[in-house]
Amino acid sequence: EVQLQASGGGLVQPGGSLRLSCAASGSTFDDYAIAWFRQAPGKEREAVSCISSRSRNDHVTYADFAKGRFTIARDNSKRTVDLQLTRLKPEDTAVYYCAAGQIGFCTLGSRTAYPYWGQGTLVTVSS
Repeated sequence: EVQLQASGGGLVQPGGSLRLSCAASGSTFDDYAIAWFRQAPGKEREAVSCISSRSRNDHVTYADFAKGRFTIARDNSKRTVDLQLTRLKPEDTAVYYCAAGQIGFCTLGSRTAYPYWGQGTLVTVSS
């Protein structure tokens, strides 16, 4: 089992940047694929990006809206997965969650692949 703690959210102006971090404790971090999801007010939770386990060479996947603006990276020595958000838009406003699952290659297609979730961090993009 792994425990996750998300941090780094805040208020940023349109066009600005933020770095979110997901810190893990507990079980062997290298074995887990990590995903970031977000949930905007009144909307369904959606997948943002994910990074596969170390055995899958940290393969990454992005939702279409995240490509070219967001970057996911993991540091297995620090047991963290960061999500760098750039060129932020008001529609990126949401609570961002990190999640973990022992699935090898990560997927954005299923929330149930990730049984472990952090508590969420709020990103607000507004002028």
